[in-house]
Amino acid sequence: MKTCYINGTGCISTQNTFETEFLSEVTINTTENTVYAIQPSYKEFIAPAASRRMAKGVKMGIAASSKALKEANVAMPEAIIIGTGMGCVEDSEKFLKSILDNKEEFLTPTSFIQSTHNTVGGQIALGLQCKGYNFTYVNGAVSFETALLDAKMQIENDEAESILVGGIDETGAYTLSLHKLINLVKSEADAPYSVLNSNSKGIVHSEGAGFFVLENEKKESSYASVEAVSLQSAMEVNEVADFINTFLETNNLKISDIDAVVLGNNGDVEFDDYYDVSNSLFKDTPQVFYKHLSGEYNTASAFGFWIAANILKDQNIPEVVRMNSLKKETYDTILLYNQYRGKDHSLIVLKKC
Repeated sequence: MKTCYINGTGCISTQNTFETEFLSEVTINTTENTVYAIQPSYKEFIAPAASRRMAKGVKMGIAASSKALKEANVAMPEAIIIGTGMGCVEDSEKFLKSILDNKEEFLTPTSFIQSTHNTVGGQIALGLQCKGYNFTYVNGAVSFETALLDAKMQIENDEAESILVGGIDETGAYTLSLHKLINLVKSEADAPYSVLNSNSKGIVHSEGAGFFVLENEKKESSYASVEAVSLQSAMEVNEVADFINTFLETNNLKISDIDAVVLGNNGDVEFDDYYDVSNSLFKDTPQVFYKHLSGEYNTASAFGFWIAANILKDQNIPEVVRMNSLKKETYDTILLYNQYRGKDHSLIVLKKC
């Protein structure tokens, strides 16, 4: 089987991750229960006239994917595979509101056309004139991992040589208000917010886009290789250790082979005990967390994936993402574990090229 390499990345997040070096400028939010992505200048990627009609998620996807393709020196990927939890939710809200406001009459189709979940993949393909495999996975908090698994299998089985993979979600005002209504988002009274020392329910809601070019060939721009991906819909807290051990054993790995573990703690006191493996299985392993930088959204794990890839490339864990003080001279193998509200569990292994 072929090896699946990460040869280019593009990341738009609540941090300035698009136009700067890896985590060279970070701001840790403790006061806002909703944080928004820092939007780059889109002039380089999208004509201004077209940009005005595009949803924020589409613009983020086009820009992040363009940067990933440029870094990998790929003009035309053979496939585009995207994961999204909510899709272009802003346009969905606009269309539904117009149905109500206009009593289901005289509706313009623009918002409806742009509200479908596969709009981002479609717009990227139109811009590139890419007529290959184009698929969007909508699979909750493992939407990105599902897209990644699809791409990895295609690369390894020699069905494609280069694939653009992304995870993207945007924030919609009305949808956010519903999430607040059912207490999925932290209350303003719970501020200041913290991820590791939280004593409150809910999450800090966010958005972002992470795109990666996967290829079957190692290049100078290569970050890491994608070795294994595993998904599970639901489990109890006491089943996590077995889930991880079985996954590692299946891939001929031991706990001692893991040089760093990237965990998806999001500060929700009800569900962060799923990450208690940090105090048992991985007590002697360097630990990384990232949602204090990215916030939480369905495809926030793409931001964690971007963090892990950069750690392997730079051979350094920035202090701002360290959960403990343990360090290693070299980082060859990184394990990522993420879940959301006790469901949508994912494990990924990345290895140094």
